[in-house]
Amino acid sequence: MTNNKILLVEDDQNFGDVLRSYLEMHDYEVTLATDGIQGLESYKKGEFDLCIFDVMMPKKDGFTLAKEIREQDQTMPIIFLTAKAMKDDVLQGFKIGADDYITKPFNSEELLYRIQAILKRSLSKADPREDVKEFNIGKYHFNYPLRILTFDIDGPNEEKYKLSPKEAQLLRMFAMYKNDILPRSEALTKIWGEDNYFTARSMDVFVTKLRKYLKMDENIEIVNIHGNGFQLLVKAEEEA
Repeated sequence: MTNNKILLVEDDQNFGDVLRSYLEMHDYEVTLATDGIQGLESYKKGEFDLCIFDVMMPKKDGFTLAKEIREQDQTMPIIFLTAKAMKDDVLQGFKIGADDYITKPFNSEELLYRIQAILKRSLSKADPREDVKEFNIGKYHFNYPLRILTFDIDGPNEEKYKLSPKEAQLLRMFAMYKNDILPRSEALTKIWGEDNYFTARSMDVFVTKLRKYLKMDENIEIVNIHGNGFQLLVKAEEEA
């Protein structure tokens, strides 16, 4: 069994080294960064199961780092560490999408149990479709990690589009739910972090963009299911 990988971003080098050693003693594989910028670079280079961020850090604070990671991955578990116990800070952390929030000083064993609980929830909710990285959609091929959408791949009319992160996330969800209804609330929660009037309007804009990308295949249609969500309809190949 592969050890769970944790990204620890803590600007106090001594405290970070001690915490990393403690977690490694309990079979976690830990990458330590000492500021938010270094933390984001480490995140981009590796694959992690959970992130632990100090809030008050130079160059880039923990909240900003979490927001940037949330733009790329809505499901990454995040725990905030802070010396502050202010209610506003706690609320801000959970608003960003924190899975837990621990005030220093804390009991190391308590942190360990919280990590175990979060990872257990995270793994139990894993959807096997999340492991799929490339999709065939009619005459299109979509490479999600590279965010490349290709029309008529290797054909005489090949066209390639580089999608924005949110365009890619939304198209991936459509592809996962191909010919089924994608609930609007699920897409909003996973990609935008919350389901409200403003995020819904934003999603509508991105749906319009995806329709433009996919318009060259007449057998593909994104339809609005009133009061529920959207549906990526792809007619069977034999009909073409």
